Amino acid sequence: MEWKASHILVKDRAQAEQLKIRAKQGADFAGLAREFSTCPSKSAGGDLGWFGPGKMVPSFESACKNLGVGSISDVVSTQFGYHIIKLTGKKD
Repeated sequence: MEWKASHILVKDRAQAEQLKIRAKQGADFAGLAREFSTCPSKSAGGDLGWFGPGKMVPSFESACKNLGVGSISDVVSTQFGYHIIKLTGKKD
């Protein structure tokens, strides 16, 4: 299994919760990533490209496994901060 995802990474859980709400209400995910994310992927609208098992930290990968394509995750906490993930592709 491989996944394709975009994400927004921030240091503050409260900010992450607010961004999740905005994203789930239809705000432009890539635009939010460009404006708020602290990850270098922000220049690509948060796009992380394709990745397989073991390529991301376990909590991030687990969130991707449980999302449908086009879905937006709840806030996911990792050692890097707080992520909002949008799954943009899945393939076997």
